[in-house]
Amino acid sequence: MITSPAFAGKSYAVLGLARSGAATVEALLASGATVMAWDQNEAARDALNSSPAKAGEEFIRLADPLVTSLYGYSGIVVSPGVPINRHPIARRARESNVPLIGDIELFAQARSSLPAHKVVGITGTNGKSTTTALVHHILQTAGVPSLMGGNIGLPILSQDPLTPNANGVGVYVLELSSYQIDLTHSLDCDVAVLLNLTPDHLDRYDGIDDYAASKARLFAMQSPDHVAVIATEDDYTRAIAGQIAGARVLVASSQIKDQSRWPSLQGPHNAQNAAAAVAVARALGVPDDAIALGLSSYPGLPHRMERVAEKNGVLFVNDSKATNPDSTAPAHGAYPAIHWILGGRPKSDDLDPCKPYLDHVRAAYTIGEAGPMFAALLRGQVPVEECVILDRAVGAAAGAAKAGEVVLLSPACASFDQYRDYEARGAAFRAAVEAL
Repeated sequence: MITSPAFAGKSYAVLGLARSGAATVEALLASGATVMAWDQNEAARDALNSSPAKAGEEFIRLADPLVTSLYGYSGIVVSPGVPINRHPIARRARESNVPLIGDIELFAQARSSLPAHKVVGITGTNGKSTTTALVHHILQTAGVPSLMGGNIGLPILSQDPLTPNANGVGVYVLELSSYQIDLTHSLDCDVAVLLNLTPDHLDRYDGIDDYAASKARLFAMQSPDHVAVIATEDDYTRAIAGQIAGARVLVASSQIKDQSRWPSLQGPHNAQNAAAAVAVARALGVPDDAIALGLSSYPGLPHRMERVAEKNGVLFVNDSKATNPDSTAPAHGAYPAIHWILGGRPKSDDLDPCKPYLDHVRAAYTIGEAGPMFAALLRGQVPVEECVILDRAVGAAAGAAKAGEVVLLSPACASFDQYRDYEARGAAFRAAVEAL
């Protein structure tokens, strides 16, 4: 795990004991800190009680920071899932004069004690996970030591520090949500990336301008000589690019002329992801031939334009991670003849971003809470079948699709009306396809 003498002898409160919270507790204890930990979920508290972290029991106690003195504490470490715009812990932190931070901020504070390394931070409304995984894959292909963390994979503090090798210093590649950036104050990325910015998570912000300001903070933390890579294809990313005084690399999906050699990077959204990843790799000194090999061998991520199966000439694609219309629209651009499964818990009351590609849609099959609303929006533009549940939609789409066409799950909605998360929804799609 990543530890640091910067935490030794200090006291921290940790609120939220899921994966990143539990990893934070262990890293702080291993660094010689004293920890007060809490989760409103009793099972999470019990899990901590039985974990190896309890070996140093004199340095940890279970107590709620909302009702326990925080005098002398160096930080309150909260999970990104804690809505700090309305959770009482934010007021408690202000009243106690204790900073509210996340595990990414602890990583930033630990950097001075780590072996020589660089950090890439990647944010944006859509495409963060793919771009993060792609940069990591390109570096691994080039033989550069790298770790992937943040909002993807294992918590960063739970991973062992990188050490340089003959191909260069280690690179930490971090996917950063706006929630994580909100809890970070000193992360100076060697390369910071902004992919796009569209309305999302507005229950956590006072409108899209506030959300954009959160993303922009990633660049405000950078040293002037470090590199900002920005895909300037929407009004907000262009505005943020205009605010940056230091080194900038502006990219666009139009820079990618041929994606035919990259089977896992199809569609205009992946052209943007690839353009950003190429710019990052070049900024880190990766040779172009290694970049090309990384792009062609990239395997893709589950639930993101994932090719599940081909049956009777029909391709089945799982894009369950597309939880808003802006992230669904580029998936439509990737294929010319689509049987589109959509619906779930809506984040908007329109499908406007999808309109430019509706001529690619042979028919739509709606499910979940948004099903009736989306069916009403699409009728008269494409054939629509209200299927309510995913199994029925897969069966209907598979029955109608012809060889050379695609059955695409790209819901444009959150999953929480019928599934635990988008991963469970994607797994259900795969199971339904396998059962055909």
